Amino acid sequence: MSTTITLGPQQLGLEEPMYFRVEVDGEQVTNLDVIAGHAHRGMEHLVMKRNLYQNITLLERLCSLCSNSHPSTFCVAVEEIAGIVIPERAEYLRCIADEIKRISSHLFNCAVLGHIVGETALFRWVMELREIMQECKETIYGNRMDLAANCIGGVRYDLDAEYTDYLWQQLERMKAPLEALYQRYAEEGPLRQRTEGVGILTPEAARHYAVVGPVARASGIAGDVRRSAPYAAYDRLNLEVPLRQEGDVRARALVRLTEAQQSVGLIQQALKNLPAGPLCATRLPEIPAGEAISKSEAPRGELIYYLQTDGTEMPLRLKWRVPSYMNWEALKPMLIGGPVADIPLIVNSIDPCISCTDR
Repeated sequence: MSTTITLGPQQLGLEEPMYFRVEVDGEQVTNLDVIAGHAHRGMEHLVMKRNLYQNITLLERLCSLCSNSHPSTFCVAVEEIAGIVIPERAEYLRCIADEIKRISSHLFNCAVLGHIVGETALFRWVMELREIMQECKETIYGNRMDLAANCIGGVRYDLDAEYTDYLWQQLERMKAPLEALYQRYAEEGPLRQRTEGVGILTPEAARHYAVVGPVARASGIAGDVRRSAPYAAYDRLNLEVPLRQEGDVRARALVRLTEAQQSVGLIQQALKNLPAGPLCATRLPEIPAGEAISKSEAPRGELIYYLQTDGTEMPLRLKWRVPSYMNWEALKPMLIGGPVADIPLIVNSIDPCISCTDR
């Protein structure tokens, strides 16, 4: 007998408010409606009340786990309109900040997966490993979440010899635990049984819903802005796009853990090749009237910014499209046919960010 249940807006499997109207037949999900809008903060209105420089601070507060991607992508749009070329050192430093945030974000998602399946010890282990990156952020940037690393024309922080050595040592500490963590998620029997074959998104469905980021790459779709449309210094770093074909919860976790390992290597490449020079353009021109679209690979996938200016310091229009906007539509094929008990696990596997999607 078919019935309709509601989940949310507060729920165990998600830290942010999201509302699901689920049709079930017994314990099996037969249909799903995702209803957003419970975290609406009017951010697109607020950015119109602040100038371009003030918006760097505001946009970093759109989301905590991918907070560096928002101001970085916004700055690129401003720089494109104004014809600003940032120094090469700043390009590498932007990559370093992005990859540090990527490691922290991916590990947090994998930790929550452990929590949902009842692996409390695994949750604690992943969070303790993530703490190494949190300490790096606090030491280098002065903050554990919002780094305030970016400015129009470059970056606001630098790495001297002491900080470079410190960061290198912390990255070395990450390598063996990350490999062990990957093996556990890949091979441990109970964890594999709970995640393998759950929430499958086929390559055809992934293309149909235009999913991005680790969700797409876990279904065999090789999309990564850092490689397809390089920005900052990514065209000078050796980057491989990890792919899996299974398209299930396990595959999405393994892609994230592989990317965390690769991020360690990318940061070390950037540290090795970090050129000398200024951190910011020496002179910033007036921002002319114009429009630009910029994009980056946030931890959850492709992040797009549209900026329109009118020759003043105030934006004429500013809009962004975040990865979760694309990914949460794909929850329907992932959930239909599965048990109700798998809903929190599958929803967490797309790593949704409600606050930056609701805007």
